[in-house]
Amino acid sequence: MIPMTTDRLLLRQPDDDDLAPFAAMNADPEVMRYIGDGSVQPPDPDRAAAWIARARQEWDERGHGPLSVVVRETGRTAGWVTLAVPTFLPEILPAVEIGWRLGRQHWGHGYATEAARRLLEFGFAECGLDRIVSIRHVDNQPSRRVMDKLGLRFAFETVVPAHGRPVAVHEITRPEPHPRLP
Repeated sequence: MIPMTTDRLLLRQPDDDDLAPFAAMNADPEVMRYIGDGSVQPPDPDRAAAWIARARQEWDERGHGPLSVVVRETGRTAGWVTLAVPTFLPEILPAVEIGWRLGRQHWGHGYATEAARRLLEFGFAECGLDRIVSIRHVDNQPSRRVMDKLGLRFAFETVVPAHGRPVAVHEITRPEPHPRLP
C-alpha cells in the first residue's frame, strides 16, 4: 500500500532525502514545543538516519509506521505522519497512535489533516485496526484542531510517566459499514 497519495501529498517510507528536513524539524524550538519533554535536538544527520532506519524496521515488523509527507507540487519533505505503538504511555496499551510532525514552513496548509486522514483510512482498511488513538500535549491546540477534523474524540487527560507533562488522549473507532441500499 505504500507509497500512498492524496490530492497534494505523497506519503512514502522515509529515506536519505529526509535527513536534513527531519534534523531541522527536531532542532526547531517551535516544532518541538509540545513534543516529548519539549527539548530540541541540535541538527544531527546521524540521529535522523537512525530514526529512518527504525521507521523502516517498524514497517517490516508491524505493517505500519512513519511515512514521510512530501508536497507533490514541490517535491519537498514537509514532515512525517505515523501509525505507531505509543510505548511512552503504557496505561493506554495495547493501542496504535496516529501522529504527525511538520516543519514550521509547512504549517497552516492542511497537510497534517490530509496526510493523517489518508493514514487513518489505511489503518482501518489495510491494517484491520478497530481503534486508533492520538495523543497531544494539553496546550497543543493546533493538533487538537487536526484531531477534531479527523473525527477523533477526546477520551481523557493523563501525564507521561517519563517526564510528567500533561497530555490529552483522543480516539476514533473503525467506521461501521454503511448498509447496502436496495
